[in-house]
Amino acid sequence: MSEKSSKESGRDTQFWLIRHAESTWNAAGLWQGQADPPLSERGRFQAARLAEALAQERVEILITSDLVRTVETAEIVASRLALEAYRESGLRELDAGSWSGSSRQQIASRDGDLLARFDTGDVDVRAGGGECRREVASRARQVLAQWAAQHAGRRVAVVTHSGVIRSLLPDVRIDHARWHSVDASAVVDGFGTSS
Repeated sequence: MSEKSSKESGRDTQFWLIRHAESTWNAAGLWQGQADPPLSERGRFQAARLAEALAQERVEILITSDLVRTVETAEIVASRLALEAYRESGLRELDAGSWSGSSRQQIASRDGDLLARFDTGDVDVRAGGGECRREVASRARQVLAQWAAQHAGRRVAVVTHSGVIRSLLPDVRIDHARWHSVDASAVVDGFGTSS
């Protein structure tokens, strides 16, 4: 399929960008990045509520980051919706480097200037020496473009991370086990605004 026809076919695809349910590290106020803590008890409850809400959205396909907190969220959703959860490593959270496992206060005390730049939304700042948002958006966009092209006109739930969603749609903030629905073109074609 050509690049042009791939993009055109993806325009009819709708994504539900879903932030995973609360993890044990979220509950403790720790930055995760690509560390792999499981869902908290509250997170499992959130995921069950999410599954019930998504049942009303007629989602047809479910893809997820391959980190435990997203996989656990997606499996709870998949069970309720009778779907398979396809894992995609390109949907992993931003690599937070040395910030992973630290609280915001700890990061601010040792790396305050960099954290302040990161908080402005600068797409080229490397969190804790890890990834920048531009890199995260690029890898996530590749995954989503492939799914949009292969499943044109379908309704696709994407269980991922806050950092991925913010890298794709900088103005969008989502709580745990919540979603933002968007046309594929808003995330596949580059930085942009959501519908």
